[in-house]
Amino acid sequence: MTAETLLAWTPAAIVFDCDGTLMDSERHWEKAREVVLADYGAVTDEEFARRTKGLHYTECGRMLAEFAGLPDLADEMTRQLLSAFRRLVADDPVTMPGAAELVHKAAAFAPLAVASNCPRDVVEDGLSKAGLLRYFDHVLVPGGEVRPKPYPDVYLAAARLCGAAPGDALAVEDSHCGFLSASRAGLRVLGVGPRKPVDERPPVDLWVSTLADPDLLKWADSCAA
Repeated sequence: MTAETLLAWTPAAIVFDCDGTLMDSERHWEKAREVVLADYGAVTDEEFARRTKGLHYTECGRMLAEFAGLPDLADEMTRQLLSAFRRLVADDPVTMPGAAELVHKAAAFAPLAVASNCPRDVVEDGLSKAGLLRYFDHVLVPGGEVRPKPYPDVYLAAARLCGAAPGDALAVEDSHCGFLSASRAGLRVLGVGPRKPVDERPPVDLWVSTLADPDLLKWADSCAA
């Protein structure tokens, strides 16, 4: 499916990532990683931030411990990372540009779900404070047999619960980890971010710089008409 045909298509379900896609919380993960590493005398860098974006927090904790040269402290650093993130996001729950408007429009024509690598309470609390949780039929997070992104599990489960075949559903994502997860699940992928990565080939069908993109909102209106 090309970018042009995607905007002429009406998905049977839409599955949104949360951090960095709906909620402006990716910066909180970055700050939380910095806070944890600082306690161990280490300083993060841009490459580390890029590699950890979108990963499950337990994997981030493991990578923090390795980065600090203290692999045996992975569990403790994971706990500290999640604690720091919870404090930061509770103090500043802000939606990404265009997220609320797109969700409102999309809910008029398709069932919506969230597929996130975050703990359920963090996702639901942030969306609730933003007034968006009521628009979502399902919230999928890793747990039990559901593996975290970049495995396809959360997207497969979200499409199924929405009553849609994966190929008839659209994923909205901002990270390479998420692109891989949704693509492996067989969903069409809308990538969002200030710039499309040039050093990777993310499996996206359409890229927009923001969910406030006029063509994207026009598309949502046309689907609901």
